[in-house]
Amino acid sequence: MSATISEATIRRLTVDDVGLFRSIRLEALLREPSSFASLHEDWNNLPEEEWRRRLDQTVFVALLKGEPCGMMALRFHQPRKMRHRATLTSVYVRRAERGKGIATDLFIAVANHAQGRGVRQLELGLNAENSAAIRFYRRHGFETVGRVRCGFLHDGVGSDEVLMSIALESEPGIVDELESLF
Repeated sequence: MSATISEATIRRLTVDDVGLFRSIRLEALLREPSSFASLHEDWNNLPEEEWRRRLDQTVFVALLKGEPCGMMALRFHQPRKMRHRATLTSVYVRRAERGKGIATDLFIAVANHAQGRGVRQLELGLNAENSAAIRFYRRHGFETVGRVRCGFLHDGVGSDEVLMSIALESEPGIVDELESLF
């Protein structure tokens, strides 16, 4: 893996990292409920085998002094005509660690991994009220491609979902060049 911008160690989780995955995912859902489509209670009581199954998707974690402080997952599209696309999910960095380059490091690791798998386009959906996240993605080259009215319903209150995407270069590892911008 390339050098990081932050002091965090970025690595991909394996099925042996279920405890680590559970810890950071539940923290994210508990501390930032409006940022995710899932609810803490949806995940809190999942059996061990379901946590392992969910690690079949690509999940990267950011570690500071060996403790998780952020994560970013990648869901690859399966239909043959859509295999060049993947969706960023479960993006989270602990509030106290934001602004230190951790999200950028996670994004670079995920994007490079995606490119290595032949992905040409990354996509995501996020709450329209999450202006900090929208700014982050725009700084990293994402463009808004759509909006779903009332795409999220949390505690009876609707929020729009902003859909964003970025075209990746076809040469694996080209995303590393983002490092020079930050």
